[in-house]
Amino acid sequence: MKIFHDLNNANILRPTCLTLGVFDGLHLGHQAIMKTVVDRAEATNSTPTVITFDPHPRSVLSPENAPPLLQTLDQRLAAFEFLGIKQTIVIRFDQEFAAIDADEFLRETVHERLKAKEVYLGKGFAFGKNRSGNIELLRKISSDLGFFANDVPEVQLRGNRISSSKIRQYLQDGEVNLARRMLGRPYGVEGQIIHGFHRGRTIGFPTANLKPQNRVVPKFGVYATATLIDDVWRRSITNVGVRPTFEDEKQPSVETYIFDFERDLYGDSLRLRFLFRIRDEKRFNGIDELKAQIKKDCDVALEYFTHQGVKNMLKVV
Repeated sequence: MKIFHDLNNANILRPTCLTLGVFDGLHLGHQAIMKTVVDRAEATNSTPTVITFDPHPRSVLSPENAPPLLQTLDQRLAAFEFLGIKQTIVIRFDQEFAAIDADEFLRETVHERLKAKEVYLGKGFAFGKNRSGNIELLRKISSDLGFFANDVPEVQLRGNRISSSKIRQYLQDGEVNLARRMLGRPYGVEGQIIHGFHRGRTIGFPTANLKPQNRVVPKFGVYATATLIDDVWRRSITNVGVRPTFEDEKQPSVETYIFDFERDLYGDSLRLRFLFRIRDEKRFNGIDELKAQIKKDCDVALEYFTHQGVKNMLKVV
């Protein structure tokens, strides 16, 4: 996939079929938009293209209300490519860009520079100065300039609108199963393995201490997880929290015990997916009680991994 961070220097050779938006999380609604763009690009002999923004517009226009993002930019770009997008324009969102009229953006960028044949928006998406760009304006401009424009029907789950904000709330509540249904895949984080207190090794459960790049981590608790190592998803169990049994630890951590695995991972970057919530984090009366509970948690996780369909969760981006 071609990625352009500077539209002025982008070498756009072919007409495009495109969409625009932040697309944080690439949930099922976003995926429907990507599929529409990819399918229509093939039908119109054009390049499936995404215009996305970094940072999130609200972090510039209303920082106090800016949401923590479900994905890093690199994760988002990788997901675009997995979904069939061949070209992504990453627009640096700042006050100068925010002041551009939607009409001007559509005429100069979408029509002239990107040679759009067709443009698709998510339901209710708005862009441009004062959020004046919407599907009605897009249809008017496209009619004037000779390209096609439409919105993509909203995707719902059991009658509820799918949204990134709803997914954040589910994760905050520890409802990783509900988040997975809206995302179309388990929620995941990635980051570097760093040194911790090494207590897990001394009690027979050596853990990898992950420093997530993602700003959204599920509610404190214990989860059945999958950890990607050498392109293989491995069964694991993860504690998110402050390990209250040890009073000297106050910083939240993401610690993962990987079943049947012994290699030193310090300094490596790993991907972790949250599959199933086992229990809340709790304080124990000593090491022996903690070890007994970890053994029970591992048994629950291993039983979960025997369920048909769990492997299929890991075959999507």
